Amino acid sequence: MSSIIAIAGPTASGKSELGIQVALRLDGEIINCDSVQVYREINVATAKVPLADRGGVPHHLIDFVAPSVNFSAADWAREATRTIAEIENRGKIPILVGGTGFYLRALRQPFFPSPATNEELRTRLTRIRNRRGPEHLHAILRKFDPAEAKNLGPRDWPRVQRAIEFHLQTGAPISEHRGLREAPGEHAGRIKLFVLNPPRDTLYSRINARTEIHFANGLVDEVQRLLDAGIPADSNALGAHGYRRVVEFLRGERDLPAAIEQTKLDVRHYAKRQLTWFRREPGVHWIERFGDDPLALAELMRQLESPT
Repeated sequence: MSSIIAIAGPTASGKSELGIQVALRLDGEIINCDSVQVYREINVATAKVPLADRGGVPHHLIDFVAPSVNFSAADWAREATRTIAEIENRGKIPILVGGTGFYLRALRQPFFPSPATNEELRTRLTRIRNRRGPEHLHAILRKFDPAEAKNLGPRDWPRVQRAIEFHLQTGAPISEHRGLREAPGEHAGRIKLFVLNPPRDTLYSRINARTEIHFANGLVDEVQRLLDAGIPADSNALGAHGYRRVVEFLRGERDLPAAIEQTKLDVRHYAKRQLTWFRREPGVHWIERFGDDPLALAELMRQLESPT
């Protein structure tokens, strides 16, 4: 069977634009691979491509989860597997587009079996994190599972928290269960991963400018509406970059200029971590430019057609 194309890279690198161009060239359909774009009503800071700008290309797994739901990488991988099959049954090419490396890994290397999320336990741990900081959670994990704590930093608090949950729910360390992964699906070996790596200074300038635009376009009002609708401030949706500092502003924990500047810094750091993540992934085809550069499409097609 033909390749499944994945286009990844840091935020603001032009993944969506390149994905649409590739889909138009190859008669493909896009599967969203961004952990925030899956949510309905989370719009201003997500860079979702408007319908009018999609060039008629179908987009899947976007705007389909309620913001109150803590949608996981395993959930996404299950939906993506189903969607890949549907697209290929129509004779089209699946094109995964987005920067959430954990989603792609879940698709290429399925997780080991684990208990369903205990929402009460998660809420308790989230309250501890909010009150005492992610470093305290990391210290708890060191007691339960030193091997896992060694591989995770305090900033990687979602995975730290999940490892603690796993131990409390099963009585066993998560590090001992990593060898129990399911075999990857047939599609995993057909994924050809392209990662954008544009000039860092220009990327950071784009991130700063885009952050200013998001705040000017009503980001604060959007977050207030979500909170007023009962979406928890500690939900996955509002914990995303571009949203968490707005929540702090609305709580009175920082002023608006500080929220804007901290958001810029958060997103720049996130972009750097995204690139670090993909450098550790196997079989990456690098494109050293922005996705909206016309040469990016030519470079991707050249690498796609290469036998190596």
